[in-house]
Amino acid sequence: MPGLDDPFWLQLLLKMLASALLVVTASFVVERSGPLAGAMIATLPLSAGPNFVYLAMDHGPGFLAEVARIGMQVNVGNAFFVLAYATVAPGRRLAPALLAGFAGWGGAVFVMRSIDPGLPATLAISAFVFTAAFLAIRRKLGNERPPPAPRTPFDLPLRAITVMLLVAAVVTSGRLAGPSVAGVLAILPLVLSSLVIILHPRIGGAATGQVMLNGFPGLMGFGIAVGSVSVAAIPFGSAFALTGGLVVAVIWNCAVMLIARRRQAQIRITARSGRPS
Repeated sequence: MPGLDDPFWLQLLLKMLASALLVVTASFVVERSGPLAGAMIATLPLSAGPNFVYLAMDHGPGFLAEVARIGMQVNVGNAFFVLAYATVAPGRRLAPALLAGFAGWGGAVFVMRSIDPGLPATLAISAFVFTAAFLAIRRKLGNERPPPAPRTPFDLPLRAITVMLLVAAVVTSGRLAGPSVAGVLAILPLVLSSLVIILHPRIGGAATGQVMLNGFPGLMGFGIAVGSVSVAAIPFGSAFALTGGLVVAVIWNCAVMLIARRRQAQIRITARSGRPS
C-alpha cells in the first residue's frame, strides 16, 4: 500500500472530487433540462480523462497509447451497459437493473478482450456497435424533463458521498491490481453507474433509462476521442494526444446538442403549421 506521502492519495482525492462534481451536476441538469443535456455532460471524459493523465505521467506515451486502445474496447462494453440497464430498468428496482447493466458490460468486455483486436479493427467494431444500437433505439428516445422529485437537506451531500465512495473503491482496487488492468478500469462505467444510483430512486427506472439511451451519441464520441489519443500519443506525445482527445469529445457533444435542438425546433414548427411530420 502507498504511504500517506504518496501522490496517489492526492490523485485519488482529485478523482473523487471531479467525479462527484460531474455526476451531481449531470443529475441536476437531467432534472431541470432533460435527459439529453445530462447525458452529454456525463459522457464527457472528465472522469476517465484524469485516469489517462496519471497513467501518462507514470508510464509515458507508449503505455498511454496501449491503454487508450484497450479503453476503446471497453467503451464497446459501455454500450451494452446502457442497453442492458435501459431494457431492465422500467418497473424494476435499482439493484437488478444495475446488475443487468454490469452483466451486459462485463460480457461485452470479456469478448472484446478475448479477441483483442488491433486499433483499426477496434475502431470498426466500435463504429458498427454504436451505429447499429443507435439506429435500433432512436425511435425510443425522448427528451422530456422527468417529474420533480422530493428533496431533503441531505440530498446533495448524499449524492456526492455516494459517487466519491464508489470512485475510491474502483481506483484503489486498480492500484492494488496493477497496471495490467489500467485500460479496463480507466473506462469503467463509473460515471454512468453513479448517475444511475442517484437518479433511479429519484425519477424511476424508465426516466433514468432515457438518460442512459440519450448518452449513446456521447459514448460514440467518447470512443472516437479515446481512439484519437491512442493514435496520437506516440508520434505527438502524451500532452498533445490528451488535449486533442478532450477537444474531440467536447466538440462532438456540442454538435450532438446543436443537432438535437435544431431537430426539436423543426418538429415544433411542423406541429404548429399543421403539416405531417
